[in-house]
Amino acid sequence: MADRVYPSGKQNANGANPAFPATKSQLYGATRPAYRPTPRRHSYRRSCCCSCCLWSTLTIVLLVFLVAIAGAIVYFLYRPHRPSFTVSSLKITTLNLTSSSTLVTNINLNITARNPNKELVYYYNPTSVSLLTDDGNDIPIGNGSFPAFDHGTKNTTLLKTSIKGNGQSLDDFSASKLSSDLKSKSGLPLKIQLDTKVKVKMGAIKSPKVWIRVSCNGIKATVPTGKTATAASTSNVNCKVDWRIKIWKWTF
Repeated sequence: MADRVYPSGKQNANGANPAFPATKSQLYGATRPAYRPTPRRHSYRRSCCCSCCLWSTLTIVLLVFLVAIAGAIVYFLYRPHRPSFTVSSLKITTLNLTSSSTLVTNINLNITARNPNKELVYYYNPTSVSLLTDDGNDIPIGNGSFPAFDHGTKNTTLLKTSIKGNGQSLDDFSASKLSSDLKSKSGLPLKIQLDTKVKVKMGAIKSPKVWIRVSCNGIKATVPTGKTATAASTSNVNCKVDWRIKIWKWTF
């Protein structure tokens, strides 16, 4: 009886048998999906980001340049100067510290405001006035206020207010320090702070209102011993005007 020969594998469509044994590439090549590299977009995104940064920088530089030009034009046309302030007089009628560390104050203050500009007009809101010690401790002596006023060109305005501090209680340190300063022969060093908003008009142009603070240092006051008010020494007082521009929560 003749022996039968069995084929080792299925035949191909054309009748030929695959090679045996199969290689690894043949065993895994049929089931492994074909690898198709995807194009990367990182370089395109990077170039777009660089272009945006470049145009943003150029826009900011251009805006700064235009603002500088506008500022130079305004300066040469109007020659703006800051207003100046001077302490004309400060008379103390009452300045007592009671045994219960309560401060009783009655002071009359005169401030002279000058507008040196020929083309600029200032419009002031009501101004708050604070009187404090000028010894590094900033002990509050009293408060007052000036009403709103318009400051015309080449104009001088006298501002008057009464500074009161009735019933103001001080802490132990402030009371002890103030009591010692009131007895000093050299006088009590004081300073004044004015806080307000101002709007500037230049021809037909009006600016938005901005905060300003006027700080006057160098006042030497003496406490009256009787009913007659005493005048503080204001000959060496220096008043400084600071524009306090507020952006969100920050003040410059």
